[in-house]
Amino acid sequence: MQWQDFRLHKRLNLNPTVIELIYQTISEIDGIKNSWQITKQLLPQTIERLTRSVIVTSTGSSNRIEGNRLSDIEVEHLYKDLRVKKFKTRDEQEIAGYLKCLESVFNNYNNIPISESSILALHHDMLIFSERDVRHKGHYKFASNRVEAKDATGNIVGVIFDPTPPYLVKKEMQELIDWYLWASATKAKHSLILIANFIFEYLAIHPFQDGNGRTSRLLTNLMLLQQGYLFTQIVSHERIIEANKMDYYLALNKTQSTWKTASEDITPWLQFFLNIIKSQSTQALKIIEGDNIEYLLSEKQLLFWNWIVEQSTEFSRKDAVNALGFPERTIESIIKKLVMLKRLQRLGQGKATRYRLIH
Repeated sequence: MQWQDFRLHKRLNLNPTVIELIYQTISEIDGIKNSWQITKQLLPQTIERLTRSVIVTSTGSSNRIEGNRLSDIEVEHLYKDLRVKKFKTRDEQEIAGYLKCLESVFNNYNNIPISESSILALHHDMLIFSERDVRHKGHYKFASNRVEAKDATGNIVGVIFDPTPPYLVKKEMQELIDWYLWASATKAKHSLILIANFIFEYLAIHPFQDGNGRTSRLLTNLMLLQQGYLFTQIVSHERIIEANKMDYYLALNKTQSTWKTASEDITPWLQFFLNIIKSQSTQALKIIEGDNIEYLLSEKQLLFWNWIVEQSTEFSRKDAVNALGFPERTIESIIKKLVMLKRLQRLGQGKATRYRLIH
């Protein structure tokens, strides 16, 4: 197939009135992407700590968008006990599967190709604990899953959106994947535009009986990381979508209204998607440039820092060793770093040396 003439690609010939705005947004995102890649300010331990937090917040938000009721605190408790193989409620089952799946994406994104088998595996693993989804997890839909409007009594009063029928799903998914691989390899458009286009088409096809929205957000994380947007592991895009849920559905509905017509318009979805990533990148920049000491410290350093803040009085090295139980050499190293960061003031000399928090 000549992919440049494919319907999915032709709709990326954007209206000149929006091109400048779209590329301005992309330029801002890429500026932060580059800053993130060159900075060495954040410690690996700090990135690991932030990533664990993102896995929790992203999982909670992505599932709550679809009606799950668990809070982030409840999600965090589940994350700490994922060795359990049996979860009581459907909400817990959905959360546990997403947690494991997102963790795998973050840890292995370079080894997960964008392929039909990968997407089927992602869906299967996301629903691994869901008892009600045993029949269809990891398989394309077998029945219509059109989005319907219902009245107060539950009667269908209209169809909001009619996605791809089951018998065409495999064909359209393969075309979508092949187009994306071609477009990425040839750099036919900016990578963020390609990702946005892929995710919209995926949601329009609605390839699975259930779990399409959640799988699309896992795929978004995967694709962003593969394209070098490493701040994805530090700030949750799912959390931003949850906070803008009405705009999310509005952008989808507007774009879906022209889907497979002679005048497809990807603009509403593309602008929404890019604004989400821009917000995500801006929050990441605040972490890089901000004055939040927590982002600059390892786990032990952070424990030491919290001890200083809690007591808020002068202290000696011996006080810190006694309070925290760390080796004297570790305490000395942490104090040296905090003095260098201008968070501690040295008072006196020799054995009488004491330290005070700089406010």
